[in-house]
Amino acid sequence: MSDLSDLYQSVILDHNKRPRNRGKLPTANRVASGDNPTCGDNCTVYLQFDGERIGGISFEGSGCAISQASASLMTTQLKGKTPAEAEETYKRFSEIVKTGNAPEDFDELAAFAGVHTFPARIKCATLSWHAALEALKQPETKP
Repeated sequence: MSDLSDLYQSVILDHNKRPRNRGKLPTANRVASGDNPTCGDNCTVYLQFDGERIGGISFEGSGCAISQASASLMTTQLKGKTPAEAEETYKRFSEIVKTGNAPEDFDELAAFAGVHTFPARIKCATLSWHAALEALKQPETKP
């Protein structure tokens, strides 16, 4: 295994073992959930907007290591972004997991490039992202 593959594997393992932003966000003003019945994964994403940007983001759910690591990484990648920037980040991530084509420079999103060799796992990796995109479309509610 190459050093870069080892690094990417360690990113996934780290996010799975020590997920970032896990738990219900009390100040959330947008929420959406998703399920992957094939694998048994489920995820709820909580967003809190500060003006036009995602000021807070968290997730709850259960599932395989790929889905949980992806949800954790997603929260770190989307915080502070506008909805348009979040959608662009998802497009980059989706391209990586579907094709395996990753940027040459280190990018934590590229840790999921190997998922493309397991088509059934693409849904695991993108579940939380789809929930976040759905939450972006929800009307704001009071926390």
